[in-house]
Amino acid sequence: MPELPEVEVVRRGLVRWVRGRTIQRVDVLDPRSIRRHALGAGDFIGNLEGATVSDVVRRGKFLWMPLTDNGAGPGHAQQHQAPAVALMAHLGMSGQLLMQSPGVPDEKHLKVRLELSPREGMSDQLRFVDQRIFGGLFVTDLVPTEDGGPGGLAESPLPLIAAEAAHIARDPLDPAFSFDLFYQRLRKRKTGLKRALLDQGLVSGIGNIYADEALWRAKLHFARATDTLRRGEAQRVLDSARQVMLDALAAGGTSFDSLYVNVNGASGYFDRSLNAYGRQGEPCKRCAAAGIQSMIRREQFMNRSSHTCPVCQPRPRNGRW
Repeated sequence: MPELPEVEVVRRGLVRWVRGRTIQRVDVLDPRSIRRHALGAGDFIGNLEGATVSDVVRRGKFLWMPLTDNGAGPGHAQQHQAPAVALMAHLGMSGQLLMQSPGVPDEKHLKVRLELSPREGMSDQLRFVDQRIFGGLFVTDLVPTEDGGPGGLAESPLPLIAAEAAHIARDPLDPAFSFDLFYQRLRKRKTGLKRALLDQGLVSGIGNIYADEALWRAKLHFARATDTLRRGEAQRVLDSARQVMLDALAAGGTSFDSLYVNVNGASGYFDRSLNAYGRQGEPCKRCAAAGIQSMIRREQFMNRSSHTCPVCQPRPRNGRW
């Protein structure tokens, strides 16, 4: 499943290629990929054709493209009207958003094709490709944000958020993220630290891979009780989560699945720089640098796995899972 940095890579790619362009034609090749659009293909197409993509927004792993009605033509009054709906993209495990020229043959697992208004030097088709069909596209309403701040990371932030994302907290890369609010809510939970980091209602966008990496960098064990966490420790783990995501962004995202690519089809390579996740049985890099022998261990956690160093991430006596 793509994590936050992968989705942010896609968002940045889409901003360059689709922002400000009008959707001229929509072809739904597989209705299963718009199954979340309850009113069916006809309504899905009707909402998109003639609309202009005003921005590309992300909160956590949620990604959406606000749409403005282009009925009045380019410019003039319509540019001042806030968008009411958005095209939501759920990548699932294998979803790809690819920009292609009309002459490029359709991909084997192409599900939806959007023909965009021409722009010099740019491809005109946005294609949604999905082998496993866990992802999809649908049109959703935009609603006011609960705190009055921007809906998410965007080029022109508005206090609007896709309805399906309204329940999740801000993520560590969001300029409007509040550490004070995060710490206040964290201390009230009586749970383990990693379980809290995976709670999208507390902080969004931190998945299993980056939780392990952030905890390794912060030298904290995943079972540390949240109600015992000091402010400096909470700040350290959030700073670590933010930095590991920024490092992943610089590398283009983490790609454990050859099906994950960014908008132009290039995979990320951050997996080569991981310190904990997937390295069970290998030496801890930090301990090795200090001349200490310690192997990364893998433990069962919430039907998943956690990867820690037993030396620099010691298990707490009264930990919580």
